[in-house]
Amino acid sequence: MTGSDEHVGRARERLTALLVEASTGALGAAGAHVAGVYLRSGTPGLLRLATLVGLPGRLFRPWWRLHVDRPFPVADAYRLGTRVVLPNATEMVRRYPQFAAGLPFQFGSVYTPVPGAEPSFGVLTVLLSGTEDTVDELPDLDRLCGLAQRLGAGLRELAAEEGDAAAAWEGEPVCVRPPAPRPGPARVGRFTWDPVTSAVHADDRLHALLGRAPEDFPATGAELAVAVTPADAEDVLTALQETAAGKGPYAPLRVRAADGTPLLLELRPPGAADPSLVSGIVVDPGPSAAADGAADLLPEGVFCLDRSGIVRYANPAAVRLAGRTRAELLGRPLWEAMPWLSGPSYDDHWRGALLARGPVHFQVRRGGAAEGDFLALSVHPGSDLVTCTVVPASRIDPPVHLTPAGGPGALGRSGGSSMAPLYRPIALAIALTDAVTARQVSAVVVRELLPAFGGRRLAIYLLQDRHLYLAWETGFPPGFLAPFDGVGLDARIPGVEAITTGRPLFFESMRRLADTYPGLALDADVGARAFLPLIASGRPVGTCILGFESERSFSTEERTVLMALAGLIAHAMEKARRYDSEAALARGLQQALLPRRLSAHPRVETAGRYLPGTQGMDVGGDWYDVVGAGDGLALVIGDVQGHGVQAAATMGQLRSAVRAFALSDRPPDEVLSGTNRLLIDLDPGQFASCCYLRLDPATGRARIARAGHPPPLLRAPDGRTRVLEVPGGVVLGVDPRARYPVTGLELAPDAILALYTDGLVERPGGDIDDGIAALGAALAEAGAAPGRRGARTLTGVADRLTAMARHATDRPDDVALLLATRRSGAADRG
Repeated sequence: MTGSDEHVGRARERLTALLVEASTGALGAAGAHVAGVYLRSGTPGLLRLATLVGLPGRLFRPWWRLHVDRPFPVADAYRLGTRVVLPNATEMVRRYPQFAAGLPFQFGSVYTPVPGAEPSFGVLTVLLSGTEDTVDELPDLDRLCGLAQRLGAGLRELAAEEGDAAAAWEGEPVCVRPPAPRPGPARVGRFTWDPVTSAVHADDRLHALLGRAPEDFPATGAELAVAVTPADAEDVLTALQETAAGKGPYAPLRVRAADGTPLLLELRPPGAADPSLVSGIVVDPGPSAAADGAADLLPEGVFCLDRSGIVRYANPAAVRLAGRTRAELLGRPLWEAMPWLSGPSYDDHWRGALLARGPVHFQVRRGGAAEGDFLALSVHPGSDLVTCTVVPASRIDPPVHLTPAGGPGALGRSGGSSMAPLYRPIALAIALTDAVTARQVSAVVVRELLPAFGGRRLAIYLLQDRHLYLAWETGFPPGFLAPFDGVGLDARIPGVEAITTGRPLFFESMRRLADTYPGLALDADVGARAFLPLIASGRPVGTCILGFESERSFSTEERTVLMALAGLIAHAMEKARRYDSEAALARGLQQALLPRRLSAHPRVETAGRYLPGTQGMDVGGDWYDVVGAGDGLALVIGDVQGHGVQAAATMGQLRSAVRAFALSDRPPDEVLSGTNRLLIDLDPGQFASCCYLRLDPATGRARIARAGHPPPLLRAPDGRTRVLEVPGGVVLGVDPRARYPVTGLELAPDAILALYTDGLVERPGGDIDDGIAALGAALAEAGAAPGRRGARTLTGVADRLTAMARHATDRPDDVALLLATRRSGAADRG
């Protein structure tokens, strides 16, 4: 390892320590059972779960990565810099339906931004028992805020010393077991074991625990195993050997001394202190262990997990039903010890138990068992441990009908199916309501569909002119799908066959896919594939391809759910295609209506900018114009309500009307009054704001009128900037008798006048006055007045004022800006 690698490693260790300290501290501060920290990453707009305490990381995998523009509480807390409190599931459903659809359980949550960066470093998150939303029942929010502030201070210090990248997170989260309750007084003995010689060295306390004199103490690991518990000698030897091989730290083993005293044996692998020795601790935990040991005598299977998912105890019946040895179960994650408990629907059951903290009952078919050999599992979560009971399903009274497929499709104890197949389509449907373009639909499918079924690759092809064109892909090798882009419907490939027959195709292995389609190029040697036809209202739309990294079967229920999801995707894509067509028409119409060039005057320089929104139809009704009026110029800016073709068309009519009035050199109030009456006569069901200014370039005198539009800004030659107090009337298109007062002002040489629409200064949840003040400050700092040596050009000022809006990925409204300045001349000096 190089010095640079060691330096990066130490920075990562400091970051991890800060995050773990904040997460574990939040558990106690909020009385929560799950806590974690989302941290910004190196990818703009992407948060990553950095630490998770109290929940197995595997169960939270769909939420490891989170985009800041998603309608989730974590994203809102990060983006807005405000704390989000959801006291119960009802409030969660009301405010964040997509989040609730993915986690439909009874729990509350608090999301506290970690201050210190723009907008913040991340979010401290806690999940807790749901409350009735009373002040007395809410957690100590001040303590959570204090933890977030301390974490922010630590991250600022780390970033200052190591660079901003040191305070960001990449990769998987660090999952931590919650701190165990402080144990009572216990007798403890210690020993070491040499794997090479098998020699054991023990202290006097261990002699006393085992009831043996020092001279009678066993000298080897094999004798130690027999001395501690003859019945469990094999387990003890296996634990010693695996710990020596670096597979530890091994979970505590429940053993008994020769006199029957229950003991706990905990082992640690060779380390810095003892580089060649395994160290061991034997604990007499007191009477509680005897009560725990009573479960060994029960005919039902009983096993316990800690809240990180590690198996800590299994009685003989559970070991037998699991089809494993005790050593193969203890100290391992549940999903490694019992892999047949994996699957989306089983994950939902575990999440429900750990988040809602209520008992959960479901059926499962043990992996490798004979057809119909089902087990009934009950999960009972506690504050520190999760206790599970397992019995053969045939012993349940009354008996439950089980689906032959088993696995994720197995029915629950109540006879109803898992919630996963039900709420996955609901979650996808809710998410798709906000997606209006094909790209947005594809992005939603990647976020919602792949994690639900463990997929790693996805491709969506859309049908056009009897050819399939690639609309979206993720996870496939670069360039692999290019040869299939634009393939005709006469090609014999699975994607085409799925859409032409209307039937989905499922391949449990890549070998089966290759056998069915000889000569077909494959992107991997191992895996599974699903080809889903996208059909909306009986019309073919395209094909969706799902790729899985390993071989897998598709149960009848999974196939049904996937087809339902494909139908949702097809309808969303069909809507998106209509939207894209209308948006293209609206963009073309708006570009045709906006001025290609502005009317010029030798004494006046102007610059205009227009930016479409990034939501909805993208284009709206904002416009600006500069028109020759008599011996002067008319400057106008306006904003038609709404977006799309209708807004663009109305904008074109208003722009034409204003130009006609301006060319006849009508006063500003008459221009707005005439335009107002025209809009009412047209009756498009829309209204518009407008600001109109008539400027005499020779003297700098101007007259201005406003119709519900934001007030102009004026930057003096010395850089001071102020909002022009211009009285205004109501918006155009509302009151046919509306009047628009005219205000006079003087535009000094080298001063800058700024007209703008509200899209430049208004943000959701923000005050428009604050936005106007921020724009004024930016205008004041835009540089020296144009025309002076080293000064910015007016076009440069316009670019600078719109830079933030231009680079924003979340721009809910379109933006228009018009700047004007007068050049110095002889008339001004006279």
